[in-house]
Amino acid sequence: MSTTPRRARWLVPVLLVAVWLGLGGALGPYAGRLGEVATNDQAAFLPRSAESTEVIDAQRAFKQDETLPAIVVWTASSTGSGSGSGSGSGSGSASGGTGIEDRKQAADSALATLTDAPGVAGQLSPALLSEDGEAIEAVIPLRPDLGDDLAPALDRIRAAAERVPNTTVQLAGPAATQADLSDAFAGIDGLLLAVALVTVLVILLLVYRSLLLPLVIILGAVFALGLACAVVYALADHDVVRVDGQVQGILSILVIGAATDYALLLTARYREELASRTDRFGAAWAALRQSWGAIVASAATVALGLLALLISDLTNNRALGPVGAIGIAAAVVSTLTFLPAVLVLLGRAAYWPAKPRPTDGRTGGAGLWQRVAALVDRAPRKVWAVSLAGLIACAAFAPTLASRGVPLDETFVNDAPSVTAQQTLARHFPGGSGNPTVVIADADRVERVVATAERTDGVASAAPVGASGRSGGEPLVVDGRVRVDVTLSAAADSDAAKDTVARLRTALHAVPGADALVGGYTAQQYDTLHTAERDRTLIVPVVLAIIFLILTALLRSLLMPALLVATVALNFLATLGVSSLVFQHVLGFTGTDPSVPLYGFVFLVALGVDYNIFLMSRVREESLLHGVREGVLRGLVTTGGVITSAGVVLAATFAALGVIPLAFLAQIAFIVAFGVLLDTLVVRSLLVPALVRDIGGRAWWPGRLARGGATSGEEPVTRA
Repeated sequence: MSTTPRRARWLVPVLLVAVWLGLGGALGPYAGRLGEVATNDQAAFLPRSAESTEVIDAQRAFKQDETLPAIVVWTASSTGSGSGSGSGSGSGSASGGTGIEDRKQAADSALATLTDAPGVAGQLSPALLSEDGEAIEAVIPLRPDLGDDLAPALDRIRAAAERVPNTTVQLAGPAATQADLSDAFAGIDGLLLAVALVTVLVILLLVYRSLLLPLVIILGAVFALGLACAVVYALADHDVVRVDGQVQGILSILVIGAATDYALLLTARYREELASRTDRFGAAWAALRQSWGAIVASAATVALGLLALLISDLTNNRALGPVGAIGIAAAVVSTLTFLPAVLVLLGRAAYWPAKPRPTDGRTGGAGLWQRVAALVDRAPRKVWAVSLAGLIACAAFAPTLASRGVPLDETFVNDAPSVTAQQTLARHFPGGSGNPTVVIADADRVERVVATAERTDGVASAAPVGASGRSGGEPLVVDGRVRVDVTLSAAADSDAAKDTVARLRTALHAVPGADALVGGYTAQQYDTLHTAERDRTLIVPVVLAIIFLILTALLRSLLMPALLVATVALNFLATLGVSSLVFQHVLGFTGTDPSVPLYGFVFLVALGVDYNIFLMSRVREESLLHGVREGVLRGLVTTGGVITSAGVVLAATFAALGVIPLAFLAQIAFIVAFGVLLDTLVVRSLLVPALVRDIGGRAWWPGRLARGGATSGEEPVTRA
């Protein structure tokens, strides 16, 4: 009679493990297939309501859809022997006017062979000679949706351009930049995943000195990633969500880091229970019952914080929201189903060769955390005052973090051919050459529009576009509207060019009856910058409100959630301050992408609250049994090791983003990694415990603990 129930108890964990093994085998390959549905077409991620987006729609009336310009620049070959495709500067000058004119004619002939080439969209411009007579340029419009066909299209352009004798050929412009972005993300699946998993495995082996447990945790994280990627793949394949290389990389890191964090919390509690009882089933059930609330609440803060990005007007922000939330949900499902099942099957063997030992919040645990707790207990006011002063000092530098975008020469951490080509182009032509600002205006005001544009400070030239698709001559009129191409003096991605767009809009909007719209690449960058600023103003308070509500429900208090939200917000500002100093004076970045502060905020605040949830949910549990003072100390000692380990793991996984040679991801990697460590080692370990210890039961107002907790006559919470 007792044998059947005993066998039935084994059935559930065995089935769960079997199901996850099947899911892992079926869904695992999707972690490497997201690139099939990813797009690095930046035009697909523009603000929905921006003026530059309206211009893209207006251009279609001219049968001139938005294109992806590839700019060919020829400079005299320093060797004088044939054409090259290297990244030389082409500083050698042409030998005489006849030589450069011959090369210009050869360039026009080479361009003629590309007229009907696959991927070319519209008529090619003629080759243009620079004023210094040392370079030639031509703009070749490509379809923006080429995807994997972009690289072959650029190869055909380069092959044709290299027919011009005694020149060095380089490719610049948005098309070349997008190709370099694709190269940067090539192999992201395998490389990033391998670096992250190896990093996590090494840390777990060093911290837990167990052979099986790290492998089990890693396997659970991989299963979670496979599930998340399969769901995202299906949604992206049906155009429900968008995925680009950045979102793809962040998803991998987020799932691995979150799944590992949640697993560490559960396995630490299981180890405690195993040390005090012999029944592995009872220990697993008790650990799950005592951990799932904190895990779900922590996941909810991150998932809902990410979903708040859906109110953004930037498409790439909205893309990250649901994709990231799916990843967090997959991490929770894996942690609460696969992991407990494996732990039941392994029992104490999971921690071999270490042995689970009884841990008392006052007398057990690591000696380090006993000393930290003693310090907090002995001088709480001094501890929180010093911690607070240090964080405020770091936060004072936060306003110095420039978020006006990253110039092209800083977009890639390593040298990129498109950057070198753009630098060559800028030495011989106006900065905005080949990448004009596009103006759509009423045809009967075209002369006034052109004159106003030319008078605008920072504009090199302006001309209406004719029926041939080229600037100059009789303008093409469609439905009473014309297109005017405006060449800026400054490089199209520079702050000076963005300022010129602002002046140009002010001037053209004031032209009576012109109804002018200003778009193009620089205007898109300008609109993205200001939309990102608007998004931060809107999304930051929404995320803080979401976190406050979740904490209120979990901790049954109002003052404590406010305290925790304030501390993680301060940690974020302190991280921005340190990041500003590091970016400017160590890494050499002059600015950050407009989305970097918002991404950093969502990750740091949501993930920072994670550790406070882990700590304070345990503190509340212990306080209901032993009183607030004792509860703070016991909670700090019992959770200190596991939360610190989780913080180190998460910081290391986000740092793995640095293997992708892009400034955006390098900046995100540093902000999140440093911020998580600062939160784990200072905010959660010193500031929050010291504040709660100093404030006492009032910190839990108006909850049960503020009224005396278990000592007020209410039945205390009992341990399983």
